[in-house]
Amino acid sequence: MRLTTKGRYAVTAMLDLAFHSQAKPVTLTDIATRQTISLSYLEQLFSRLRKAGMVTGVRGPGGGYKLSRPSKDINIAEIISAVDEQVDSTKCGGEGNCQNNQPCLTHDLWMGLSEQIRQYLSGISLGSLLEREFIVEVANRQDNDLETLVELDSLQEKISA
Repeated sequence: MRLTTKGRYAVTAMLDLAFHSQAKPVTLTDIATRQTISLSYLEQLFSRLRKAGMVTGVRGPGGGYKLSRPSKDINIAEIISAVDEQVDSTKCGGEGNCQNNQPCLTHDLWMGLSEQIRQYLSGISLGSLLEREFIVEVANRQDNDLETLVELDSLQEKISA
């Protein structure tokens, strides 16, 4: 399967956004810090997610991003597709030219697996993930970790001054 870091990071960032934007827009800096993803990489991903109509930017103080639709209406396969990722288990990218420009012996097997993965990811929404206790526990832990980092930074600034 060719799901790269781009697809994984996009799903992670969107889940973070879905969790935190319920109260207010979320900055990419906050997502980058919580999820340890490069800010410049997130900017590229969110440019694609915005073009796909999945997120909306909010300008001004207190601005950031929010989901453009309810989290229950955004499925994981859509997110992966929005950042130009393919869920494909074949060697040929689904083209059927795996062996001497013809399908290989196991082409149909890998095509079937790719379709199963697409169906699975299409059946999972951000909203359904937000209902999972484990997801909420991890998001809360990351929030606590972020608060601790902010407190440490503040303490270091006071010591340095």
